[in-house]
Amino acid sequence: MQADLPEPPADARAASAALTRLITDEIAAGDGWISFARYMELALYAPGLGYYSGGSRKFGDHHAGGDFLTAPELTPLYGQALARQVAQILTASSPRVLEAGAGSGRLAADLLQALAALGCAPECYQILELSGELGARQEATLAAHAPQFAGRVEWLDELPERFSGCLVGNEVLDAMPTHSLRWDAEGPVPRVLERGVGLADGQLVVVERPAAGALLAAANTLPVIPPYRGEISLAAGAWVAELARRLDKGAMLLIDYGLPRHELYHPLRDGGTLRCHYRHRVHEDPFWLPGLSDITAHVDFTAVAEAGFGAGLDVLGYTSQANFLINCGMGELLEQEVTGSGIPWDGAGGTVDASQLRARGAVNVLISPNEMGELFKVIALGRGVPGPLLGFARGDRVHAL
Repeated sequence: MQADLPEPPADARAASAALTRLITDEIAAGDGWISFARYMELALYAPGLGYYSGGSRKFGDHHAGGDFLTAPELTPLYGQALARQVAQILTASSPRVLEAGAGSGRLAADLLQALAALGCAPECYQILELSGELGARQEATLAAHAPQFAGRVEWLDELPERFSGCLVGNEVLDAMPTHSLRWDAEGPVPRVLERGVGLADGQLVVVERPAAGALLAAANTLPVIPPYRGEISLAAGAWVAELARRLDKGAMLLIDYGLPRHELYHPLRDGGTLRCHYRHRVHEDPFWLPGLSDITAHVDFTAVAEAGFGAGLDVLGYTSQANFLINCGMGELLEQEVTGSGIPWDGAGGTVDASQLRARGAVNVLISPNEMGELFKVIALGRGVPGPLLGFARGDRVHAL
């Protein structure tokens, strides 16, 4: 195993071995090759064995056995700030929220409480979740932190046929299956090769084939200078377009790490953005014990905007997470949080309580350009929602897409 990664327990290794057999059987049953997108789909979502569909704990700090922390786990202030933007969308459309991939359920609990405090509690809060284990954890989180809203929450395993209101997707797009490619500069005409998965001596290895069809067409639109290696997520664009088709009135807020196309496919990012996460460590081997690591790639926000716009939605805003949260009043919310006990939050003439320090530290992680503030972006796509939206009032970067 990789020397810097913690040793997985025996049951986790056994589950990974079972998933590896499933993957190798699929490779062998075909012509000895599957796309990396298919491999990633199996590694993350294979029923009962994939990273998100198995029983391991994903969200939380390393003491709780988690692999990474998302913004809602850092502080409830994140959900409180986001609620201000969600409330504006609900008021302009319908009192209904759909959260895609709700993780631990922490954001749902915080949003429900914050929206109620704003006088904008949704009549229905739907959670689109494919993992039964995560659905159970979300239900437990909501029962512990927002029990008064139990009757308004329902779980879905597929997109509703029609929808009006606000869809929230926090770190959803980065975990959608992505294709891996290499642009080869050798020869008179550059070639685009798809990097798939095959077998060598019983081990999973990268096997390249000429890209074709929709993948080749998408690759040919990118500002890539060969030689180059990177990823294209056809699934993310298809998901946004499908949701757009079902959206009658309202907007989707998608929060994730990524870049506009001209920055994502810059020569300095040769090698791609594919990363794996295990026990709060990042590694770059997606074939290490399949099913035990999260696998992600940066989002092409230009592709997301094009998919929504092509399906008839307006691009209502695009900015950094820092700008978005500040526009939604994060500073004001932090001051209310740290002065709530009556202890001076700047430390003048008194001591700062530990919860205040945690709140300040969490907000710094969320908005600092060296942490999540610039790495993460927020995009809003909608239909029938008048602007400007609160979260994009200052620092909107739609022009950069």
